Amino acid sequence: MLYRMLAGLSIKYSKEIIVLWLGFLVVLGFYAAKLPAVLKDHGLRVDGVYAEVQQMLSEDFHIPNEPVVLLFEKKDPVSREQFHQAIEQALTRVERVQGIKEVISPLARGGMVKENLAYALLAVEWESREIKPALERLRGLLDGDERMTVAMTGKPVVQEDVNRTSHRDLLQAEMIGIPVAFIILWLAFGGLLSSLIPVAVGWIAVIGTMGILYWLGSGLELSIFVLNVIPMVGLALSIDFALMLVSRFREELRHHSLATALRITLSTAGRAVFFSALCVYLGLASTFFIQMPIFNTVAIGAILVLTVSLLLSFTLVPALLVAAGGRIGAEGGHGARSRSMRIWHALSAFVMRRPLRMALLAAGLLLVCLVPLARMNLAVPDAASLPQNYESRQAAEQVNAHFFPSSSSQVFMIAQSKQREWKLTDWQSAYELVQQLERDPAVLAVDSIYGRLPMTPKQMSLIQQDALSKKTYGPILESSVQGNRMLISLTLQGSASSKEALDWVRNWQAPSSDLFVLMGGEPKYQQEVYDEIINNIKYILLFIFVSNFLILYLAFRSFLIPVKTILMNLLSLGAAFGILAWIFEDGRFGMEPSSIALMIPVFIFGLAFGISMDYGVFLLSRIYEIYQRTQDNECSVQEGLAVTSKIITSAAAIMIAVTAPFALGGVAGVKQLGIGIASVIFIDATLVRMMLVPSLMKLLGKWNWWMPWSGGSK
Repeated sequence: MLYRMLAGLSIKYSKEIIVLWLGFLVVLGFYAAKLPAVLKDHGLRVDGVYAEVQQMLSEDFHIPNEPVVLLFEKKDPVSREQFHQAIEQALTRVERVQGIKEVISPLARGGMVKENLAYALLAVEWESREIKPALERLRGLLDGDERMTVAMTGKPVVQEDVNRTSHRDLLQAEMIGIPVAFIILWLAFGGLLSSLIPVAVGWIAVIGTMGILYWLGSGLELSIFVLNVIPMVGLALSIDFALMLVSRFREELRHHSLATALRITLSTAGRAVFFSALCVYLGLASTFFIQMPIFNTVAIGAILVLTVSLLLSFTLVPALLVAAGGRIGAEGGHGARSRSMRIWHALSAFVMRRPLRMALLAAGLLLVCLVPLARMNLAVPDAASLPQNYESRQAAEQVNAHFFPSSSSQVFMIAQSKQREWKLTDWQSAYELVQQLERDPAVLAVDSIYGRLPMTPKQMSLIQQDALSKKTYGPILESSVQGNRMLISLTLQGSASSKEALDWVRNWQAPSSDLFVLMGGEPKYQQEVYDEIINNIKYILLFIFVSNFLILYLAFRSFLIPVKTILMNLLSLGAAFGILAWIFEDGRFGMEPSSIALMIPVFIFGLAFGISMDYGVFLLSRIYEIYQRTQDNECSVQEGLAVTSKIITSAAAIMIAVTAPFALGGVAGVKQLGIGIASVIFIDATLVRMMLVPSLMKLLGKWNWWMPWSGGSK
C-alpha cells in the first residue's frame, strides 16, 4: 500500500517534487561551501581527568593547554647574545597579536634552549574561524629576521594544516571519483539518463547535507573528519540506492506500463533500499557508545546524509524516472543486455556447481588477508599524519628530537588538599608522595618543590607559613603551589604512546592520605582515549549483531541468513583491516610507513559495516523474492546471483571510485579511511557476495529458511 502511494505521488507530482529538491540544492548549496569555516579540530578527546588537569595547569601554573609553539633556529655566524636578542624582539612583536593570552619565553624558563635551537609557547584563545588569519598575521611578524629562522607548530597549527589539507583532499577526490563513477554507470547502463540520475542524486544529498551541517556547526562541535566522511558516505550510498532503483525500473519497464513498473520497483528494490538503510543506520548508531566528539559528530553527519539519501531515493528518483519515462527503458540495447545476462548466468552456474571448493577458496583468501592484523599498531594521530614537507610537522619533529626524547614522556600530577589552605599534614603527605614516586623504577625523574628546597619538618612548617606571605620562597612557591594545589612533574620511561607509559598512568595508585591526586600529560591523554575506544568495542559488536539480526530476520524471515550475513560482514571487515595494516605498517605502494590512526578502525567498522550490508540485503532480497515464488532454494540462489551480480559489481565499483581517491590525499588518517573502506567494499562484493554467500546458501539448502520457533523452514 505504501509503495503504491509513493508511486502515485511521484506520477502525479513529479514536476513539483523535482522543483522542491532543486530549491533545496540551491538554498543549502550556498551554505555548503562555508562548512569548513565552522569545523573544529579532530575531536579525539574524552571529558576525563586529563581535561580537568589541563585546565588547572593553564589557569594556576601557566602551562598552556595546546599552545602554539615557535621554534627558533640560530643562523651562522650569529652570536648567542644576538640570537637571544632576536628572540626577545620577536616575542615582543608577537604579544600584540589579538587572542594571545600569554607568551612563555625560552629566556625566562629553563630547558627551552639547546645549542642553536630554542622554543617559545604561546597560550592562545582563538575561535576556530580566527585561527587561520591569526596564524597568517603571526607569520608575518616573525618572517624576515636575518639572525634566525622561525617555524610554527603545536596543535592549533597542525590542526589548521590538517583542515586545509583535508579540504584539498576532498576536492581532489571529487574531481577523480565523480567522473569515474559516471563512466562506470554509463558502461553499466549504456545510457546518459540512467547514468545521470544516480550522480545527480548523490550531489544533491552531499551538498544539501553539508549545508545543513553548516547551520548545526554554530551550536555543535563538528569534527574536521566530517568534511571527508560526509561526501565519501553520501555519494556512495546515494548513488548505490539510486542505481538499484533505476536498474530495477528499467528491467520492469520492458514488461509493464510506467505506473506498474514504478510500483514494482518501489516494492522490490525500494524495499531492499529501505532495509539496507536500516542496517547502515544501526552501524552508524553503534559509534555513539564511544563518547568522543570525533565519533559522535561524524555519526550525526553520516546519519543526516543517509536520511537525505533515503528521502531522495523515495521521492526524487521516482519523480525523475517518471519524467524520463520510456526514454530510460530504451537506453541500452537488448543484445547487450542479453550478452551481459548470459555472462552473469554462466558465472553464477560456475559457483553453484562447485559450492564447497568456492567456499573454501574464498575463506582461504580471507584468512590470508587476516594474517597482517597481528602486526597492526594503533596510535593517536599527531603532526606525523601530515606530509613530510609541511613546516608544522618538521618543527614538531625537531622540538621532540631535541627537547623531548622519544624514550621518555612527561606526566603532570596535581596534589590537592581537601582544605582551602595547606596544613602541615598536607605538606608531609605530599612529601611522602614525592618519595614514593622517586622510588618507582618506571619514573626517571621527579621535579617538585621538594627538590628545590630543604624539607625537614621544621622547614616544612616555615614554608607553610611563607605560602601565605610569599616573602622568602615566593617565586618557587608560585611555580609549584597555587591555592590548595601542588604541581609535581614526572619523567616516565617510554614514549607517551608506549605500552609501559600507558599501563603506568592507568594502574598507578596514590598513597593513602588527605590529598586528592590527579594526573595529566600526554600519556594520560592517550590512555583515556585508548581506553574509551577499546572498552566500548564489545558493546558496539553486541549492538550491531543483535540489531542487524532483528532487521534481517524481519526482512527475510530466516534464522541462519542473518547470522551468516553478519559473520560474513565481520570477516570481510577483518580482512580489510589486515590489508590496511599490510599497506601502512611497511609503507607499501608509496605510502609512508606509519601506525594506523586510532579512530580509523572504528570509522571503517561503523561506516563500512552498514554500507557492505547494502549489497548483502540487495542480493538476499532478490533471492528471497524468487524463493517466495518458486520455493526452490538452488534456483533462487542461482537466479538471484545472476540478476544482481551486474548491479552489485557496478555499485561496488562506484563506491570504490568514490572512496579510493582519498588514498591520494595528504593526511594519513584520510588515506587510511579511503583505502580501508575501498578494501571492505572490494572484498565484500567479490569474495563474500559472489562466492562465499551463494556457496554457503547452496550447501545449507532448505536450512537457509529454517526458523526454530516456527517448527521448521517456510
